[in-house]
Amino acid sequence: MTCVRWPRAAERLGVAAAGALQSLAFVHGTWLWWLALAGAAGLVWRLDSARGARDGAWLGWCYGTAWLLAGVWWLFISMHRYGGLPAWLAALAVLLLAAVLSLYLAAAAALYVRWRSGRSTDALLFAALWLAAEWARGVLFTGFPWLASGYSQIDSPLAALAPWLGVHGVGAVLAAIAALLSRVLPSPAGSASPGRWQPVWVAAALVAVLAALPVPSFTRATGTLAVELLQTNVAQDEKFSEQRMPAMLQWVAQQLTSSRADLVVAPETAVPLLPAQLADLAPGYWDLLRRHFAAGTQAALVGVPLGDYERGYTNSVAGLSAETFGLPGGGYRYDKMHLVPFGEFIPRGFRWFTEMMDIPLGDFTRGVPNPPSFRVKGERAAPNICYEDLFGEELARRFGDAAAAPTLFVNISNIGWFGDTIAIAQHLNISRMRSLEFQRPMLRATNTGATAAIDHRGGVTAQLPSFQRAVLAASVQGRSGNTPYAHWASRLGAWPLPVVALLTVLACGRWRRAS
Repeated sequence: MTCVRWPRAAERLGVAAAGALQSLAFVHGTWLWWLALAGAAGLVWRLDSARGARDGAWLGWCYGTAWLLAGVWWLFISMHRYGGLPAWLAALAVLLLAAVLSLYLAAAAALYVRWRSGRSTDALLFAALWLAAEWARGVLFTGFPWLASGYSQIDSPLAALAPWLGVHGVGAVLAAIAALLSRVLPSPAGSASPGRWQPVWVAAALVAVLAALPVPSFTRATGTLAVELLQTNVAQDEKFSEQRMPAMLQWVAQQLTSSRADLVVAPETAVPLLPAQLADLAPGYWDLLRRHFAAGTQAALVGVPLGDYERGYTNSVAGLSAETFGLPGGGYRYDKMHLVPFGEFIPRGFRWFTEMMDIPLGDFTRGVPNPPSFRVKGERAAPNICYEDLFGEELARRFGDAAAAPTLFVNISNIGWFGDTIAIAQHLNISRMRSLEFQRPMLRATNTGATAAIDHRGGVTAQLPSFQRAVLAASVQGRSGNTPYAHWASRLGAWPLPVVALLTVLACGRWRRAS
């Protein structure tokens, strides 16, 4: 007995709902990581009965667009509330972003429908195409891998694969398991096929093995630092206020100079003025900090824009210590390399769009791709700014030379642009994934949250409540040695991913012709 096919509109609405629901796994992954598996399995289930490649493309596009819209709707806040765009235009911009980025998944879904064979090897085909789509979204046109499917598994058994495969590899395994699980469902166009439970047992066994086996320690401890992480809690619409800025600058300086920790970290643009502007508003500010840290054994990393309007400026971290003396005028600096489109650089042809928004310091100069680390009592701290920790293959460049490789990461962020939203929890889980991939601790000093210390296993060891002005005292254990992911990604970047995807697709095609 066969089932009546759903109308196409209902099919697309169903996969869109599955895509939207799986976004919960990126925030509440401790309990809801399985939603990502269920959502992807639902997509494969519908694709297996698609009427052709075009129908498959529509299903993949609907799934991806709803997934991204449910996950990054908070971009509306930055563009409307703080950027000054009309609400309709900000909403349209978010919708267009999700729709365009979902074209990669639409193409993958269309190819899956065209090339599937109806056998269990289709799980490998789907995983390979899913991997290619996520790689393309994360790399092409500066890349936007936020909500890459592997992040949903930060607390699942699949997280054990991160030191080997990285986040996109975790996502590919998730896709393969989801495709296997989909076979337990009866076809929308007919009854279930015999033996449909066999792939399910394979998937369950894989998850069980990953849950039972301990993750190897690829790295070893190097030393322990006492750290303090500043959370400034300045509302984004007050950050550049001439009335409130002096008090905020004073609080930052007081915390930096009164700290007794080995390393104290202030968030992105904790000092929000270029050096010449700061000299006018608070004369001697940098001199005070330089003298303090030049005279002792402590060190600090401070988020600050550097440069000037004539020669260009950077979104930077200034390092202050007896060894580096600090900025301006020399010393350690880290300049953000991977800039945010529209917020930190203007893509060609879009100046009209950015001119509609009221965003100060919106056209930064890029830093160098592989900067040195900041040395603190024998440890090598590698700064990254804002969403730079989203690009694991770029952080991996710092591990090519084992003698100079970081022993810990330091992320400074100002996620206040997005208000009290799920963006805070999503970014925390992104940092946790980087710790898993490299088996390195990650310190996060942010404006509004999540300010936290993360160990080399991806566990949060200390965290401040969001939207409070406070200082987080913690300890961090540096690590040396490379994980398998750090080893291959430091040499090859993200390019093995599309190569593996292509080879898998070719193998599936050969098996299909041989059967």
